[in-house]
Amino acid sequence: MSRFINNSVCNVLTWVTLMSAVCWPLAAVAHDTWLQASPRLVQPDDVVHVGLFLGNHGNDHRDFKIASKVGSLDEVQVEVIGPDGRKTDLRPDMADLGYAPKEGFWSGRFVPATEGLHCVGHFRQGVRHGAMGFKGGKTFFLASESLDKPGKPDASGGGLPGPLGHPLELVLESHPVLGCGPGKPIAVQLLFKGKPLADQVVSFIPRGATLAEGFDAEHERKTDAEGRCSYTPKEGNLVLVVTHLVKLEEKGEGYDKTAYAATLVIDVPQRCPCCE
Repeated sequence: MSRFINNSVCNVLTWVTLMSAVCWPLAAVAHDTWLQASPRLVQPDDVVHVGLFLGNHGNDHRDFKIASKVGSLDEVQVEVIGPDGRKTDLRPDMADLGYAPKEGFWSGRFVPATEGLHCVGHFRQGVRHGAMGFKGGKTFFLASESLDKPGKPDASGGGLPGPLGHPLELVLESHPVLGCGPGKPIAVQLLFKGKPLADQVVSFIPRGATLAEGFDAEHERKTDAEGRCSYTPKEGNLVLVVTHLVKLEEKGEGYDKTAYAATLVIDVPQRCPCCE
């Protein structure tokens, strides 16, 4: 009888160990952080509102839902990078829009002085739950004197912001405003420590969508040898582009693994502003 119990206990422990090994990398990712900017198209000297969100924790980090809030801006970089490369720190004037410490999100305002595509970037790192985490994200808005005819996207990709230098980073290769809309591909390149990362899953999550369990062929892609992939939205919506990478061999004092996350939010219009 005791032998049977011992064997049963061993089987249970083995199952728990195996499940822990499978779930361990996902647990190390924790919540994602992302940025949203509104409106996507604005005239110079008008206001753009930027939100810093925390969530995307359900369905293996593929739900695009708010869950909790970044506790302090002291540990986060949030800045606008203008067309000329000039950076503006948004943190000093960002407001906490939640009633409770873990509710709501952070919001800031920015007034672009010049025309052109602006990138809003954030970066956060730190040790949590035994893992070193690196999280970076971006979103974009365009300042244009004409809102009816803001221009045409450069077919060569000129004018798009380059990498910000995040350890894991999604670099946009299609214009996030001009030529963006239903039926227009969102193209990205994934870089890990500055080099293309191949065979990595990238999720393209429309707000309100529920992705299928496992690999969702409709909303997820694997990067090619150059770290590139693309997704074509069917309708106007906010789309969260996100990818995660866990390195169990990257250990240090106070942590036994390293988790990387990169996000990118595209505000897809129902009608393309330059295709009318």
